[in-house]
Amino acid sequence: MIKVALVTGASAGLGVEFARQLARRGHRLVLAARRKDRLDELAREVGNARAVAIDLSREGAATSLMADIDANGETVDLLVNNAGFGLIGRFAELDAGRLRQMIDLNVGALTDLCRAAAPAMIERRSGAILNVASTAAFQPGPKMAVYFATKAFVLSLSEALHEELKPHGIEVSCLCPGPTRTEFGDVAGFGGNGLFDKVAMNAARVVETGLRGLDANRAVVVAGLINKVGAASTRFAPRSVVRKIAGAIKY
Repeated sequence: MIKVALVTGASAGLGVEFARQLARRGHRLVLAARRKDRLDELAREVGNARAVAIDLSREGAATSLMADIDANGETVDLLVNNAGFGLIGRFAELDAGRLRQMIDLNVGALTDLCRAAAPAMIERRSGAILNVASTAAFQPGPKMAVYFATKAFVLSLSEALHEELKPHGIEVSCLCPGPTRTEFGDVAGFGGNGLFDKVAMNAARVVETGLRGLDANRAVVVAGLINKVGAASTRFAPRSVVRKIAGAIKY
């Protein structure tokens, strides 16, 4: 079986940077996302890569993706769970279908792919998983309630898997970026926000931080000094204060 690095959400933002930086490290890549034209272009750019156009929010999509990898004689040596999106708005007013799609992608597909990849890694006693969460994972998020909740799940799951899989020689890290210059804000509904743009990090730097953290097998990797301070502060402030501050942020 050919060892590959599987990158989800590879058609934009952090996913593109993961593909570029992993290719420079010599990984053979499987790039998964919905937009085939972008994936094909990226695969040609980085080389030694194969594109799989798939909507991972759909039921059974993770199983189909893993079956495709197996059918091509490949095995996932590095799993980068990067696919996900957010929505801004009052919980009772947001589209219920889109909220469920967010949960299915941010939580369901990520969990399914971790579960699918882990047994072979355990058998080989090698492999790595990098799950992309957010600094949103450290507090509740009024006006982005479901997105923040999905990232809290990703953080908790990743920390648990870090401990479970470490004895088997498998590295598991959770990357928690803060605001980053990608398409995320446009999809979520706050593109062009001045404050967001002012504090946002470069995607390449975020990915580099995440990969270095995975190399060191750090369970939680927060990108950027300001974000580290912010994430740490939520552990000491009363929850009532944390959620009021989060709710006061103007997106």
